[in-house]
Amino acid sequence: MTHRLDDVIALFDGLFQDTFNTRLVRGGDEPLYRPADAGCSFHRVIFAHGFYASALHEISHWCIAGERRRRFEDYGYWYLPDGRDAEQQRAFEAAEVAPQALELLFTRACGRPFNVSVDNLGGEAEVDRVAFLARVEARASRYEREGLPPRAAAFQAALAAFYREGRSLDDAVVSGRASLPVSLPA
Repeated sequence: MTHRLDDVIALFDGLFQDTFNTRLVRGGDEPLYRPADAGCSFHRVIFAHGFYASALHEISHWCIAGERRRRFEDYGYWYLPDGRDAEQQRAFEAAEVAPQALELLFTRACGRPFNVSVDNLGGEAEVDRVAFLARVEARASRYEREGLPPRAAAFQAALAAFYREGRSLDDAVVSGRASLPVSLPA
């Protein structure tokens, strides 16, 4: 199976460009969410360096962010780069469990391996990747039992239709759109 970023972009944009005025965009060094503004008429989920995993991860954050949060750059959340102390790392991991759980489910739908990210290469804090992975897997299991957020469910359905069922991009988008509640705002 070939995993091309152009396919993920086509699936995301096919699902959400018309329904949420949001597009997936290749970026540079840092991922970023940018709401529409005077310079750009659509919202942008920008992933880093053209990395496949970064695209799925940033989509995960977007799928969780509510309507109010999507009005702010990076959803109005804080982010501390590498170099976090133990308390900051705990806060980072607490905020990352849910998006990484969605990323895990998206990655599985694509038939790719998942790598948990503790994202603190230069930090002084001791990081327990195994324990964090267990929390991410537990949250993913909870999503599977209780249901994914609506946009995440639609994206997962489109990924599974394309990668697992071998449907065309257009058919996969139709499959994902069937998972979107009719009452979601445009």
